[in-house]
Amino acid sequence: MFNLSMEFAVELDKKDELAQYRNEFYVQKGSIYLDGNSLGLLSKRAEKALNELIASWKEFGIDGWMNGNFPWFSLAEKLGEMSAPLVGAFPEEVIAAGSTTSNLHQLIATFFKPHNNRTKILADELTFPSDIYALQSQLKLKGLDPKEHLLQVKSRDGRFLEEADIIEAMTEEVALVVLPTVLYRSGQLLDIENLTTEAHRRGILIGFDACHSVGAIPHKFSEWGVDFAFWCNYKYLNAGPGSVASLYVNKKHFGRIPGLAGWFGSDKNKQFDMEHTFTPADSAGAFQVGTPHVLSAAPLIGSLELFADADIHRVREKSLLMTSYLMKLIQSQLADFAFTIGNPLDSNRLGGHVSLEHPEAARICKALKERGVIPDFRQPNVIRLAPIALYTSFAEVWEAVQVLHDIMKEKAYEKYENKREVIA
Repeated sequence: MFNLSMEFAVELDKKDELAQYRNEFYVQKGSIYLDGNSLGLLSKRAEKALNELIASWKEFGIDGWMNGNFPWFSLAEKLGEMSAPLVGAFPEEVIAAGSTTSNLHQLIATFFKPHNNRTKILADELTFPSDIYALQSQLKLKGLDPKEHLLQVKSRDGRFLEEADIIEAMTEEVALVVLPTVLYRSGQLLDIENLTTEAHRRGILIGFDACHSVGAIPHKFSEWGVDFAFWCNYKYLNAGPGSVASLYVNKKHFGRIPGLAGWFGSDKNKQFDMEHTFTPADSAGAFQVGTPHVLSAAPLIGSLELFADADIHRVREKSLLMTSYLMKLIQSQLADFAFTIGNPLDSNRLGGHVSLEHPEAARICKALKERGVIPDFRQPNVIRLAPIALYTSFAEVWEAVQVLHDIMKEKAYEKYENKREVIA
């Protein structure tokens, strides 16, 4: 399918239906940015939206809560509505609020109700550490010992999870399951629909950390019956460092009192009645805790407008083509340098990045950055490379592999210490 010449990469770029969107981003000259799965680049639409909300603050002051093109009072709901198509949800099932971990705390506080022998939370040993910290914390708040009540499904090979192992662990002692949609190291995409079906068959609620999939992979959370999900917006959705996060709650759970109630979770028609009896919104908005972070949310407006134009299904199609192309180049041109592709090769099980393993991964990443290729390192030996459908070109993918080949051939990485930087 793939020709390995530079000319072929250029031809792929000429045929790329999403190529026009590259001009919407601030792509630095002389840099090949392959770290959009950690922090997406700034788009001109995101910058414009931020400037617009700063201007609304300047112009309206306190009246910006109800005036302007994006009144702040309903901004979180508006962003939820705009995000819903990316995850296959009804508009009222998504809200932009908080951070990834604060949203997880909210959702566990709401949905983890230990009773009788169902006192355990099921997770996995490969998930992102912050999720585990939150789960441990929530168990302690319930007076439960995480060593006993937090179950973590083991990986058979240190890279992937087997759905059969997860399902087997859904015992009568489990009250709640929390899993990643995509494993952050290996990029493995789990079978969300099947896991949800199996959990519900056993009377267990299930939620997903979608940080490494939203904006790269279309989902159908509502159709699949997922109980809840949460994600950041600064990776594939390019909403900026520390941007507001999002959460999804299936509408069958509307009416639940959130575990962590806050003023902005109120029914908006009653919020300013200032009553001491909490009346939750009849939507995912009920799960907000505090006042929307307006300036942190602003860039997401422009980002989501861009995704509405580009279409998440076209984004996924190009992403898979780019990762397949990248893997083919790696297999053909780096075969002599002890690299291992540590992500699923089946496109149906692959997220948005390629996971390249090597004993010298940390120092190789430093050498790549010195030569203008921006990768991502993850302990202990993973180089994550994420060609982003909206702003990475096929020619850049080709060039990045040539740079990596030269680094390995010249052993240019040897001048660096094989340990991560403070931020890997």
